[in-house]
Amino acid sequence: MVFLLECCIAFGFELCYNTRMTYKNILEATFISRPNRFIAEIEVGGIRHLAHVKNTGRCKELLIPNTPVYVEQNDNPDRKTKFSLISVYKGDRLINMDSQAPNKVFLEHLQADGFADFSGITHIKTESKFGNSRLDIYAEAGGRRAFFEVKGVTLETDGVAKFPDAPTQRGIKHLQELEKAIIAGYEAFIIFVIQMDCISHFTPNHQTHPEFAMALAHAMSNGVNAHALTCKITNNSIKINNFVEVKMPK
Repeated sequence: MVFLLECCIAFGFELCYNTRMTYKNILEATFISRPNRFIAEIEVGGIRHLAHVKNTGRCKELLIPNTPVYVEQNDNPDRKTKFSLISVYKGDRLINMDSQAPNKVFLEHLQADGFADFSGITHIKTESKFGNSRLDIYAEAGGRRAFFEVKGVTLETDGVAKFPDAPTQRGIKHLQELEKAIIAGYEAFIIFVIQMDCISHFTPNHQTHPEFAMALAHAMSNGVNAHALTCKITNNSIKINNFVEVKMPK
């Protein structure tokens, strides 16, 4: 439990078993524009403000002018922006956009023994170095040892979740490191945390980055376990919900 508390402090969020990750001081807002990948112009109560975008991905299908969003208000005078963009509506679907959330909620899920494929954890470490990379999580359960790499998913088309939304050489590198971990005697998992609910299945985005899709197929054929998990999203929270099938392009 001490280690769990240390993780919570390091990540900067409140974590309890069987609870969700929550945000404070949430307000409704309207997205206006995105001057750069770090900043969004929003409107709150008829007044325009700048907000920090907690996701440097393109997110062009989400950040459309006049779209309803939720922002977290922060009164720290040292911050350049008073608000952080947390989630956005795509039609009736609420999507969490916080790129730090997937690692946090999956760590919570793992610690709470919610991940059946690797339960009974006796040791866990985040940002663990292996080869030429730092993988998100290293865990031990009895005599088992495993590395986990977590990817957040915000792209959805007709109820199908896809990753990536832009080419990611870093993502390919992580898959290659997971394959090396298998050779070295570890178990290896690639976890796609889908930052929304009501998804039929997950598939790699072959149209945007075919090399990533091929790298994922190669890694899975060599023993890397691929899982996709949806999340329950509210205006001020996110929590791991259900497994959905990982379907590879034909």
